[in-house]
This record gives sequence, structure tokens and C-alpha cells, in this order.
Amino acid sequence: MTEKSHLPHKAWVLVADGEKALFLRNVTDGEDPYLQVIRKEEQDNPKDIDQSANRPGRMQDTGVGQRSAMDDTDWHELAKERFADELAEMLYARAHRGAFEHIVLVAPPKVLGELRKQLHQEVTNRVIGEVPKTLTNHPLDEIEAQVKADLAG
Repeated sequence: MTEKSHLPHKAWVLVADGEKALFLRNVTDGEDPYLQVIRKEEQDNPKDIDQSANRPGRMQDTGVGQRSAMDDTDWHELAKERFADELAEMLYARAHRGAFEHIVLVAPPKVLGELRKQLHQEVTNRVIGEVPKTLTNHPLDEIEAQVKADLAG
């Protein structure tokens, strides 16, 4: 990543959480960014309770007649991690085609960390900023202001 800067013309902004993503493009200059939606992605990810087939299993303990519950897979969290993988693949495909030169990643810290681990070097080289916040349900003007503030400050 470069030092703090502005959002260049045609730079992309990915606003994501574990289930939704907005791909945005800056159609003006960095002084007064104006973001347009290029693409929306949404994952159907019901709550874990709705995805689990049954209750957690039990296993024998060393004592007589004792049994312990085993951890069940958190399908909801697993789907969020897979969504970060899918986003990383989408970004790589578009970077490889030359769709963007610069990108800012906006996501909650946990999702941002997962996404960062999955990004291909070709995408990583184009990241000019990260905003560790959840902004997926915010209006575009608030996203613009937040990205501008984080890149400037």
C-alpha cells in the first residue's frame, strides 16, 4: 500500500461484509469522489441454526457414563470465509484483465483480514487503501465521505 493519498479517477472501491459486496468506481477526481455501482454480489447465508442438520454430536469421556458435546461446524461463519475467497477470485480476474489500476478495500476488520489473506499479488499491488469498517448498508454519499476521510487522514 502507498502512503495516504486520494482516490484516483476510475479507482475501484470494494465495500464488503461477509455476505454482501458492492463494486464501485470513482467517476470523478480524488478531491470530490463520486462512486458509481459497477456490480453487486450477495450471498445467501442463513443463520447457522438454519443451516445445521442436527444438534452437536457427543463423545465418550474417560469417566464412567460421562459424555461431552463436540463443537459443531459454524456453517454461517464458514460461508463468510468462502465469500471472501470468492471476492478475492473476482478481483484477481478483473485485475488480470486490467479492469482497475487502484482499489480501496472497505470491510469489517475480520472480513478484511480474511480477504487480505486470499488476495493474489496482482490485486495486492493495486490496493491503495483499506477502511476497516462495515459500510455495506450505508448510502453511497456516506461511503464516499468515509473513503475520502480515511485516505486523506
